[in-house]
Amino acid sequence: MTEFNLSLQVDDVNVLSDAVRTWYRHNHATPTEQSTQLLCSAVVDLYNQGHRTREELITLLITKFDSPHSLKVNAPSSDSHH
Repeated sequence: MTEFNLSLQVDDVNVLSDAVRTWYRHNHATPTEQSTQLLCSAVVDLYNQGHRTREELITLLITKFDSPHSLKVNAPSSDSHH
């Protein structure tokens, strides 16, 4: 799990949350708890890598997750064999 930088300012948090909201609007997607957790974790990772501007974060988030389907996590089924 990503560690959240507690020294973030309100403006930084606004930029991060705006990037996630813009991803949803861009993809005409409805937020779910799972997808929001994944997108928030990804945008914090990008921020911690040094990407600080709204435009940078939005572009990288849209590039990394190019559709709502790219957020799907493959869960093991009961039919899988180990």
